[in-house]
Amino acid sequence: MYKILIVEDDMVIAGSLQKFLNGWGFCTQAVTEFDRVLETFLKLEPHLVLLDISLPFYNGYHWCREIRQVSKTPILFLSSADDNMNIVMAMNLGGDDFIAKPFDLNVLVAKIQALLRRAYSFAGSANLLEHKGAILNLGDGTLWYQDRKAELTRNELKILQFLMENKGKTISRETIMKRLWEDESFIDDNTLTVNVTRLRKKLDGLGLHNYIVTKKGLGYLVEG
Repeated sequence: MYKILIVEDDMVIAGSLQKFLNGWGFCTQAVTEFDRVLETFLKLEPHLVLLDISLPFYNGYHWCREIRQVSKTPILFLSSADDNMNIVMAMNLGGDDFIAKPFDLNVLVAKIQALLRRAYSFAGSANLLEHKGAILNLGDGTLWYQDRKAELTRNELKILQFLMENKGKTISRETIMKRLWEDESFIDDNTLTVNVTRLRKKLDGLGLHNYIVTKKGLGYLVEG
């Protein structure tokens, strides 16, 4: 079932959209905290976003930029401002389509279906891990934190992914090395130390201090 995030501050419109789209078999969620749109996006991991331009706190253009920093999820703009400047701006910032209010709900569904076909006929949904504000993009090997980005090597990505997937648990060095061995990227004990040290430097550079904790004689931990 495709998940759709609705970012629309008119609750009547948002409710109508949810009811109609649910009837088409979509799973929908409407944003209620408009200063935390990106956080809601990361938690839901939707397959598509319906995004209004005029919103409280920050406009839709702002949130489009924020989402585009971490995901290629299709974004369909909804707006009563249907002049060419708004349409061009929406597309230039990473929007995939634009529909002007008021719109026919059946036309909206047709646009949604077309976007979903194009986006997911050969690819899965956004592949992101988020913990304590850090966003790990498994698709391109980048780590984001507060608008800052770090490029990770393949080993650094696999180590951080493993620790984030098991947050709150101490993972032994042997288990991490076995994980990397099974992924055809064998590293010995000393090389693991070097990789973790480099990874920590990148985390520190983003402001994520002590994100990976060493449990002496046990292994490594990303605290829950």
